Amino acid sequence: MFLTECPRDAMQGWGEFIPTQKKIDYINSLMSVGFDVLDCGSFVSPIAIPQMADSGEVVDHIDKSLSETQLSVIVANISGAERALKHENVDILGFPFSISETFQYRNTNKDQEEAFRQIQEIKRMSESAGRELNIYFSMAFGNPYGETWKWEEVDYWAKRFAEIGIKEVQLSDTTGVATVETIDLLFDKIPPNNPEMNFGAHFHNRYEDSYSKLKAAYNKGCRRFDSAIKGIGGCPMAKDDLVGNMPTEQVINFMAGEKISHKLNLLNFESSYNRAKDIFHF
Repeated sequence: MFLTECPRDAMQGWGEFIPTQKKIDYINSLMSVGFDVLDCGSFVSPIAIPQMADSGEVVDHIDKSLSETQLSVIVANISGAERALKHENVDILGFPFSISETFQYRNTNKDQEEAFRQIQEIKRMSESAGRELNIYFSMAFGNPYGETWKWEEVDYWAKRFAEIGIKEVQLSDTTGVATVETIDLLFDKIPPNNPEMNFGAHFHNRYEDSYSKLKAAYNKGCRRFDSAIKGIGGCPMAKDDLVGNMPTEQVINFMAGEKISHKLNLLNFESSYNRAKDIFHF
């Protein structure tokens, strides 16, 4: 299992500004748990996402000596990528590319083709700087905008990105519309059709739906999962009501129930969980 913890996803839509030092302490506690990646910041407009305005300072103060965990940040345009790449602690840039044209505009203020062209340039920049570029397929399982959803559209864009050398894609259920049936369908179709790419799952869902969605993706061969403690957060640009993330504790319970081995330090996870309780008041 390849596991990404997403404190950025949890913090970005939080109503009250989380003090910078509190963010740093929280992410440093997560560094000692043993996740493969921490999605820890966003280099986007502070007007659009004010909670992430201090991402540069946060990233610079993460102690990478604590573990081999890599640090990922979100960018939505070339200028954001330029700013992110100035920070040595950043290992991975993540770009949200939407299967929904409506959400591509809403999230990044550009259409799909313009986003695709910018991703090509960001990929070149990332490679020159020795960093990775991962793509999130937002709205991969459907959308709330009345746009027709077809798995073939996801496949079309997967092939376009494969052609430019993108290797890592997270199939993202941005507004929690995925069902076991659509999860089965996408993981049946997309990875076999694009064998040169690695596909993971970034689910937003109700707490009680966690197991069924994890089980569906896992049974179809998915081994890369994103999550956030207690499922806090979601995408504030998607619609008015946030749909929470996949809860990390539910992923841990799923792995225990399915007897799946992992490298997480559960005592350190408990400490991080307690820090999250202090920040997010659950």
